[in-house]
Amino acid sequence: SSSGPRVKGRSRQPRRARSPASASRAMYRNQQYDMDCITWSPDGRLLQVGYAMEAVKQGTPVLGLRSKTHVVLASFKKAQSDLATHQQKIFKIDNHMCIGISGLTADARVLAEYMRDECLNHRYIYDSPMIVGRLVSQVADMSQQKTQNASKRPYGVGLLVAGVDEKGPHLYETCPSGNYFEYFAMAIGGRSTSAKTYLEKHFESFPTAPVEGLIKHAFEALNKTTTTSDQSLSVKNTSVVVIGPQGYKELAADEMQSYIDKLEKKEPEPDAPAEEATAPMDTTG
Repeated sequence: SSSGPRVKGRSRQPRRARSPASASRAMYRNQQYDMDCITWSPDGRLLQVGYAMEAVKQGTPVLGLRSKTHVVLASFKKAQSDLATHQQKIFKIDNHMCIGISGLTADARVLAEYMRDECLNHRYIYDSPMIVGRLVSQVADMSQQKTQNASKRPYGVGLLVAGVDEKGPHLYETCPSGNYFEYFAMAIGGRSTSAKTYLEKHFESFPTAPVEGLIKHAFEALNKTTTTSDQSLSVKNTSVVVIGPQGYKELAADEMQSYIDKLEKKEPEPDAPAEEATAPMDTTG
């Protein structure tokens, strides 16, 4: 009879000793929730979709804003090295539509080709340009389908879709999760928080602003994303596109330089490190 309690007492001790091992096993089990994009984690998340959203946040910044007649996209282009050209971040879809991308450029090319094909098919069948919101909805459906198949992965890219149709100018954001939203102004990508703060302060004046005013605001907001880095805006690393009733137009180098020159006059705002602020301008020039 005395052996019973001893065995029972011994059985409790190994449980305490196994607690570190059980914790490691629990951690291992948590890691299994991100092996595919169809398994929910205990806190109700699809981890691979979250990883794709993080890839968008780590991309180069791109922003857009619209008035009652025009929509403007601006992006910061990054070069892999001094010997490489700057990567394209704004893709023309049709004469009335374009996209700005942040994230994996290869995934963006796939979506851009799909959007171009849809615009061509719509124009061929209906003899009219594609409705911007309808195409954005189709892209969002494609992105959502990637989150329901274990053999697929979500697109690691976020899009800002700018276009003008019969209902006026539009600016949409699409996410790897399949969500999409329409905005008056929006910025995505790395260091985009400061740009969004600027846009939130001035967006009430955008509907009645002229095209030159929209472009100026776009440069001002994009400049906020580079003030903390060692690079300033230049003709080589900046791309700006305007879409209006006349169609797609990309700003030429001399046009962009006129806006950048106005920005550089406001650059010497830092108090103490005024001497250090001139170094990035010297290296880019």
